[in-house]
Amino acid sequence: MHLLNLGILAHVDAGKTSLTERLLHSAGVIDEIGSVDAGNTQTDSLALERRRGITIKSAVVSFALDDVTVNLIDTPGHPDFIAEVERVLGVLDGAVLVVSAVEGVQPQTRVLMRTLQRLRIPTLVFVNKIDRRGARYDAVLRAVSERLTAAVVPMGTADALGTRDARFVPGLAPSALDVLADHDDELLTAYIEDTVSRGALRAALADQSRQALVHPVYFGSAVTGAGVEALIDGIKELLPAADGDAEEPVSGTVFKVERGPAGEKVAYARMFSGTLRTRDRIRFGAAGEMGGAGELGDSRAQGEFGDSRAQGDPGDSRAEGRITAISVFEQGTDMRGDAVAAGRIAKLWGLADIRIGDTIGEPRKSYGHFFAPPTLETIVAPSDGVDRRALHRALTRLAEQDPLIDLRHDEVRQETFVSLYGEVQKEVIQATLADDFGLDVTFRETTPLCIERPVGSGGAVEFNKKDGNPFLATVGLRVEPAPAGSGVEFRLEVELGSMPYAFFKAVEDTVRETLGQGLHGWQVPDCRVTMTHSGYSPRQSHAHQGFDKSMSSTGYDFRGVTPLVLIEALRRAGTQVYEPLHRFRIEAPTDTLAALLPVFARLRAVPQTTETRGASCVLEGSVPAAHVHELEQQLPGLTRGEGELEGAFDHYAPAPRGTRPQRRRTDLNPLNRKEYLLNLTRRVGA
Repeated sequence: MHLLNLGILAHVDAGKTSLTERLLHSAGVIDEIGSVDAGNTQTDSLALERRRGITIKSAVVSFALDDVTVNLIDTPGHPDFIAEVERVLGVLDGAVLVVSAVEGVQPQTRVLMRTLQRLRIPTLVFVNKIDRRGARYDAVLRAVSERLTAAVVPMGTADALGTRDARFVPGLAPSALDVLADHDDELLTAYIEDTVSRGALRAALADQSRQALVHPVYFGSAVTGAGVEALIDGIKELLPAADGDAEEPVSGTVFKVERGPAGEKVAYARMFSGTLRTRDRIRFGAAGEMGGAGELGDSRAQGEFGDSRAQGDPGDSRAEGRITAISVFEQGTDMRGDAVAAGRIAKLWGLADIRIGDTIGEPRKSYGHFFAPPTLETIVAPSDGVDRRALHRALTRLAEQDPLIDLRHDEVRQETFVSLYGEVQKEVIQATLADDFGLDVTFRETTPLCIERPVGSGGAVEFNKKDGNPFLATVGLRVEPAPAGSGVEFRLEVELGSMPYAFFKAVEDTVRETLGQGLHGWQVPDCRVTMTHSGYSPRQSHAHQGFDKSMSSTGYDFRGVTPLVLIEALRRAGTQVYEPLHRFRIEAPTDTLAALLPVFARLRAVPQTTETRGASCVLEGSVPAAHVHELEQQLPGLTRGEGELEGAFDHYAPAPRGTRPQRRRTDLNPLNRKEYLLNLTRRVGA
C-alpha cells in the first residue's frame, strides 16, 4: 500500500467540499454525504464555515482507495484565504483542481493552476456540476485548454448535461495521442508508424501526468456521483506516491497550527523522511547559516529585541522541544499513535514555539511564498467594554494560524493593525473574535499597504558614549538600494572577531525589525545594509564587585542604538514610497466599454491591452490595490451583470506625484531622538 497526499483546490463555489464528501462516501468512510448548505460536511468543522457555507481553514481527512492511502486536504476557495492554500501546496504529492461546468474557468482557478504548474505538482482537473442547468462540455473544455493549460487530456465525454441523468463516459479521445506525443519521442514515432498500443498510451499518460507535463480532465457531479469513479481511478493510477525513506534522518514541514482544548499548540506536519516518535527531542524552526567573513546569516527576529527562541549554535536560530503526543491520519480521522513515518501527515503536540512553515528535524529548502502577500491593512477597534489586552491576545492566536495577518500594535494609542487580502477576510476575523473569544469589534477604513525603497546611499554612525550617545556601543551602518524582490541583505565591513558574535546578531536582528517602518512608516523590504563601524566596552567591574552593566556593553546597548543609526542612514539615503498595484483582466460586452473607461480614469486603472472578441472585449491592465474593491462593486452595474473581473497583486509602483502616503508609527519613533530615548527609558522601566 502506498501513500498519496492529495489537495483539493478550486475557485469558491465550484463544489470542492462536495467532491470531498463524495470521495469519502465512495471510500466507505462516511455512510451519508454531507451538504455544504446543511452545514454537516466532514471537513468544514468550524461553526463559522458551516454558517457561511465556505471553507476557511484547510482540513485533513484520510481514506483508502484499494491499495492507496489518501491523505486528502480540503482547502479554501475564496481568494481572501489564499494564504491557507499556500501553506498546503508545499506538502502535496498531487492535486485535483475543481472547475464548475456552469461557471467554467474563473479568476481563482487560473491563479491556482499557474501556481500548481510553477511548482510542478501533478494535477487532475475535475469539471463538476454537469447535472446543473447551464452545464457545458465543449465550451468548458476549450476554456480549460485556452485559459489554464494546453496540455489537457480529456478522459471521456459527458451525456445529458444539465439533467439529473447526466453521466460521464470514460474513454480517451483521439486528441490525447497528439498531446502525449509532444512529450514522448518514442510515442511520436509509433504514432507516425501507426503502431501505438493501448497499453503504451496508458503508460505514457501515467508517466506524463506524474511529471505534471499533461493534465487529465474528467467531467462529473459530486452530488449525483457521475464521473467520480473514473476520477478515483485517475487518482490511483495517474498521481505519484509519496516518497521518503523512514530510515533517513527526520525531516518534515509544518503547514498548519491550531490550539487544542487546553490552549496547547497542535502542529500539522508532513514528514518527508525519517520516523518521528513520541518523547523524541527534536529541533525545529528555520536554520540560519553563517556567511563568510563579511556576512551574517538569515534572522528570524520577532518582537522588539529579537527572537526569544534563538539558542545553541550561533548559526542556528531553531528551537528544541519534546514530542508529547502524535496523531496520524487514518480511516477518515486522526488516530493516536507512537510514531509517524516518512510520507505521512500527522498532528504533533509538545512544540510550544512552533510556527507555520517551520522545518522539523533536518533543515529542508526554506518555506517559500507562492502567492503575493496582503496589500491591505485596517485597525481593529474594540467596542465599549471590550478588554484591549484580551483582544490583543485573541488576535495573536489568530496570527499563529495565519502569519500573513501580520499584527502591528501601537502601545501609545492602544490600537492593533492587521493585514488583509480583502473584505470577506475582515468579516471572518470579526465573526471569529465574536464566536470564539466573545469579543465584539469593528474595523476602521481599509487602506493599502505601501512600501519604501531607498533612493540612494546613506550612512551614519554612533560612537560609544560620545556626542550624546547614551549606549555603550559603537554602530555604523550604510544603507543602499537593492533590486526589487531581493530582500534585506546584511553585511559586515568590520572583522567578525572584533567583538562578541551576540552583539553582531543583536545589530542584525534590530536592523531587520527597524526596517519594518521606514521614514514614512512603511516597510523597507529591498535594501543592502552594511555595518561599517563596531565597538564595545569589554566586561569589567569595580574593584571587589560583581559585573557592572554601567561599565560593560550588553545586547541592550546594541539593540538600543541601532534604530537611531539606521533611521539616520535612511534619512541621508532618502526613500520613495511605492503603492501596490494589481493586474486586472476584465471581459465585458463591447458596448459597455464607453461606460467603463471614465470609471477606470477615476480609479486610476490603466488598461494596457484591449482585444475585441465578437460581442465581447477583454481589457488587461493595472489598478491600485486601494481601488480594487470599488472596481469589483461597480463592474456588474456597468456591464449589465455580464462583466468578469480577474485580478491579483502584480507589483509596486511609485506613489503618484504630489502624494506621499504616511503610515502611523507603532515603534518607539527613532525619527525623533529625544522621543525615542524617552520611550525606550519608559519601556525598560515598565
